[in-house]
Amino acid sequence: QVQLVESGGGSVQTGGSLRLSCAASEYTYSSNCMGWFRQAPGKEREGVAAISSGGAYAYYADSVKGRFTISQDNAKNTVYLQMNSLKPEDTAMYYCAAQRFRRCWPDTWYSKDAYNYWGQGTQVTVSS
Repeated sequence: QVQLVESGGGSVQTGGSLRLSCAASEYTYSSNCMGWFRQAPGKEREGVAAISSGGAYAYYADSVKGRFTISQDNAKNTVYLQMNSLKPEDTAMYYCAAQRFRRCWPDTWYSKDAYNYWGQGTQVTVSS
């Protein structure tokens, strides 16, 4: 059974940092493209970052490039999203997601329809 559990959300001031974690069942972690999405109230869910199985490919939304970093820890079956220089517009519920495929592709990694499994989300709030 595929399970994704996010943690690490919270409230920070502008310019602060947070690290989100997504603990995945072993099968999911070792076999799938993993992504982070976010959804603010009244807005569509949007792709933030994604990483291919093994970490060979990583993708980022333009709005977070240079500030966010996606990574994985093989020993812990965990994917991370390090978020630096946070802005109020980063405020959202953040979700971890997994595809059925090993590699993330540049034309689909940001589409929520490409992902088959989702975590419950963790809230990030950035105050000005």
